[in-house]
Amino acid sequence: DPVASYAYARVGYHRGLDALRANGWRGNGYVRWRHPSNRGFLRSLEALRAAAGRIGEDAEETRCRLFLLQLDPDWERRPEA
Repeated sequence: DPVASYAYARVGYHRGLDALRANGWRGNGYVRWRHPSNRGFLRSLEALRAAAGRIGEDAEETRCRLFLLQLDPDWERRPEA
C-alpha cells in the first residue's frame, strides 16, 4: 500500500531526526552514509522520497532528494545505490 509505505517512512524519518538531534546535530551540516550510525535515518529519508513519488507528492519527493544531497553530496554514488 503506497500510503502505508509513506506513513512508515515518515515515522522513520522523524525518529531519525530525533536521534540525530539527541546526538548533537543541529539541523545543518553533513550526515554521511559512510557512517553506519546515519544509515537508518538516510534510508528512511530515501524511503520517504520514493513513497512520496508513488503517491503523487512531487514537491515532497523533490524536497527529500535535495535534502539527501545536502546531507551527503555523494548520496547518488554510494555503493548501495
